[in-house]
Amino acid sequence: MKAVLTGKNRNLSWEEVPTPKISEKEVLIKVAYAAVNRADLLQREGNYPPPPGCPEWLGLEVSGVIVAAGDLAKAAGAKIGAKVCALLGGGGYAEYVAVRYDMTMPIPKGCSMAEGAALPEAFATAYLNLFIEGNLKPGDVFLMHAGASGLASVVIPMAKAFGAYVVTTIIDEEKRAAVEKTGADRIVNTKTEDIVKVLTELDEAGTPVKLAIDCLGGEVMGKCLPHLAYMAKWIMIATLAGDFSSVDMRKLYVRNVRLIGSTLRSKPEDTKAEILRLLVRDIWKKVSAGEIRPVIFRILPITKAEEAHALLSEGKSAGKVVLEVEAM
Repeated sequence: MKAVLTGKNRNLSWEEVPTPKISEKEVLIKVAYAAVNRADLLQREGNYPPPPGCPEWLGLEVSGVIVAAGDLAKAAGAKIGAKVCALLGGGGYAEYVAVRYDMTMPIPKGCSMAEGAALPEAFATAYLNLFIEGNLKPGDVFLMHAGASGLASVVIPMAKAFGAYVVTTIIDEEKRAAVEKTGADRIVNTKTEDIVKVLTELDEAGTPVKLAIDCLGGEVMGKCLPHLAYMAKWIMIATLAGDFSSVDMRKLYVRNVRLIGSTLRSKPEDTKAEILRLLVRDIWKKVSAGEIRPVIFRILPITKAEEAHALLSEGKSAGKVVLEVEAM
């Protein structure tokens, strides 16, 4: 089979590699589409290695068809020919992937295979941080940074579907219209508005932010914390704007604010499998009903993975970028 390999100069190429062999608990998926995530860019730069035992090539989520299954996977209900999407530790930019049967989910009714590839990583990350880490409740004021990102295109509609008031940020006014489609209640352009001032105004109005998911970090993060609600949670999932920030510790403990670091990829497989089970139970019906759907910004052939990465790294995307391996 072929997969996208990272060369010594960090260039990407479509090369021959061994087809993966499956264990008794695994299924083999013939890949239709693989979605692109910022974690792929970090791994390509050598800053986010895959978990032990995973392929060296990139890719955290795919859609496709099960073409083989181990005995335990079959006993658990895995069916040859089933159309599924899968959450991976790595290796999705390929013609085939081997994955534990409980890391797969059925494609929701009404979703295309391309949309299916954009579900596992983003939806599992959204569910983990909104409900397991964040304990989001109807009526909560919720802040999601980077509203034009692929993750935000899932997190915001999911939060809205469960009754939250959503504040989000952008840095490019041309993306406002795309972000408005997510249902965000307030969109803050941080090139022209001060997000700290916005949070202060919300606090003074008696509607402070109860939960924030932050992929930016940097100095602004520490300035935001004093203006959150009592017992609020600020969840760090990445630090695209910088790894360090100054924090007023006194205001942090006076308001009992929780600062949480969270990544999906490093969670134990059993934990990830449980998140996927909850996704299918709690979210798939809303996906099928159209309340929450992945926003596909662009579909490119797998041989144009570098072009796909450039869309993310240069901030040109507004939604998910998906690579087509073999249309089904």
